[in-house]
Amino acid sequence: MNPQDLLPIVLIAVIIIVVAVLFTFIPVMLWISALAAGVRISIFTLVGMRLRRVVPNRVINPLIKAHKAGLNLQTNQLESHYLAGGNVDRVVNALIAAHRANIELSFERGAAIDLAGRDVLEAVQMSVNPKVIETPFIAGVAMDGIEVKAKARITVRANIDRLVGGAGEDTVIARVGEGIVSTIGSSEDHNKVLENPDRISQNVLGRGLDAGTAFEILSIDIADIDIGKNIGAILQTDQAEADKNIAQARAEERRAMAVAQEQEMRARVQEMQAKVVEAEAEVPQAMAEALRSGNIGVMDYYNLKNIQADTDMRDVIGKMNSDESEEEE
Repeated sequence: MNPQDLLPIVLIAVIIIVVAVLFTFIPVMLWISALAAGVRISIFTLVGMRLRRVVPNRVINPLIKAHKAGLNLQTNQLESHYLAGGNVDRVVNALIAAHRANIELSFERGAAIDLAGRDVLEAVQMSVNPKVIETPFIAGVAMDGIEVKAKARITVRANIDRLVGGAGEDTVIARVGEGIVSTIGSSEDHNKVLENPDRISQNVLGRGLDAGTAFEILSIDIADIDIGKNIGAILQTDQAEADKNIAQARAEERRAMAVAQEQEMRARVQEMQAKVVEAEAEVPQAMAEALRSGNIGVMDYYNLKNIQADTDMRDVIGKMNSDESEEEE
């Protein structure tokens, strides 16, 4: 085949490749769509987005959507928010929803809310349709010692002005729980809480618990209320048990002291008995010495023996009479 005949085919192929690369790098179709929607944008602006590593359709499509909704947004605003890591489409949807609901929301505030990590579209929807937050069972103890458990439903509306830097749902639940515990604790009788649960709602709602949060509390309703344990009785039982343990410890201490004193007395008695035995052992020697020295006579010795025998007999007779009396009883 003649090389001159291949030249037109090669040129056509090169032209097709160049056009394909051109249309890939330059979003011509996106530019045409923007012009058709009435959004005036230069083709060079789209090329600049490619050079700045910005995906053009992530900016131009939300811009078309905002233009059709009657919002006056600039390409630089959307592009800068995209480069900052924000979700341009979600911010534009939130602005459109706020515009339809007559809620004042600027692009700068919406972008700040989005960059803060909050869902700005959900916040706008929550401003139109309030959200209900349900707390778990929160227990409080009335003055009569009865535990009361309450569950509340908190109706909140997003506060657009406090979404940046405002506290979240956990803070609202914690503050409401604190208010419920305080209200139950200030009641003299738990029956009053059961008879009038609205008292909890009114007391908690009047404290301004939404200050510094990203929400505005519309209402607090007690969904369920129940009786728990008798904390007062449990505490009294524990106190009585502690007092009993203290009394037992003191009694054991006194018993140990008594045992120690008894052992000491026994030791003294044994010591005295030993001295008596020792003294009795010295009596015969003393008697023998007295007889040798002539201090007493033989008759005196026999008389002493007779007296001792008579005393022993009297002791035996007395012991026998005592045993008979005990048997008769």
